[in-house]
Amino acid sequence: MKSSTSLGRRASLGLLGAAFAVSLLPATPTFAADVTIPIIVKDTTSFYWQIVLAGARQAGKDLGVNVPELGAQSESDINGQITILENAVAGKPAAVVISPTEFKALGAPIDEAAKSVPIIGIDSAADSKAFTSFLTTDNVQGGRVAADGLAAAIKAKTGKIAGDVALITALPGVGSLDQRAKGFKEELAAKYPDLKLTADKVADGQATTGLNITTDLLTADPNLVGIFASNLIMAQGAGQAIAENKVADKVALIGFDNDDKLVGFLKDGTIAALVVQDPYRMGYDGIKTALAASKGEKVETFVDTGANLVTKANMDDPKIAALLNPKVK
Repeated sequence: MKSSTSLGRRASLGLLGAAFAVSLLPATPTFAADVTIPIIVKDTTSFYWQIVLAGARQAGKDLGVNVPELGAQSESDINGQITILENAVAGKPAAVVISPTEFKALGAPIDEAAKSVPIIGIDSAADSKAFTSFLTTDNVQGGRVAADGLAAAIKAKTGKIAGDVALITALPGVGSLDQRAKGFKEELAAKYPDLKLTADKVADGQATTGLNITTDLLTADPNLVGIFASNLIMAQGAGQAIAENKVADKVALIGFDNDDKLVGFLKDGTIAALVVQDPYRMGYDGIKTALAASKGEKVETFVDTGANLVTKANMDDPKIAALLNPKVK
């Protein structure tokens, strides 16, 4: 019969061995899946926002964080997004990542939410100083890039940088779109005095409205040589109008953002160029920044995620191709 001392020694050695074996297991994220960081986008049905969500989803996997993917089904559903934000904060997450649908309306709700959790903004601004960090394209610069691209395209088609141009904005009061319009107008005034902004149209967020606006512009102004459609939905509608009216050889169209339809328009010459952001990075780095902020780490208050002018000539460059063909699964 073995002594109790011997059994105790063997039990101790067994525990030490088990502890050593555990120490050899692969390391797991120290902030594990019980940490929740919701991401709230403007429109879960849009390809652009699906790219943002894909970036956030991958960040959640890499960092071991639970990332609920939230948002309304239309960028015009402002009240819907406010309710989603309030419900998300009520769940006591570690932080929240949000792209505000409307500048003024989301200001107070974000102020209130930030009293409970760190709020990380992406893509579009709101009337709030409560963001812990903000990751976005410099949209004023994006507007300038669009103006330069439009001027170059008009010269390529007509041999000169002169004539009437139009701006089509998807919705009123959206911070990112207002900033793009500002940069576009400033660049035209500063560098292209012979390009006259004769139409500044604001739509209702629907591609069919962009199509109708563009068709009306083409009919009403025989001197129209260029259009800037400042987001994906308006570029879809405007591109459809250019194609249906067969005026791609006369009217240069610059779009903003991309999906398969817009890339197709770029390839066949319907669209002269696209200003492309990096929505995947916004989603990924938004979650990464939110996690750091929730742990009390210092984060940058503003991060410019960049804007690139994409033309048929450079669309196959590796960096540009990666932006045009993001992984959304």
